[in-house]
Amino acid sequence: MPDIKELLPFLVPLAIVQFALLGYTLFHILSHKTYKRGSRGLWVAVVLVGMQFIGPILYFLLGKEDA
Repeated sequence: MPDIKELLPFLVPLAIVQFALLGYTLFHILSHKTYKRGSRGLWVAVVLVGMQFIGPILYFLLGKEDA
């Protein structure tokens, strides 16, 4: 089993990307009024529960209103 110090060069950038995507997604949800499917509360819940890339990606694929 690999030591945690061996995995840190991979895990730290991954965590940074994950939290950046989460922050941008929450900013986008809270700053827009209309969504393709669902409501603001639904998308905030989906993004927070599926925080590990799945929730934000689902929002941008299914919920974000086209410009």
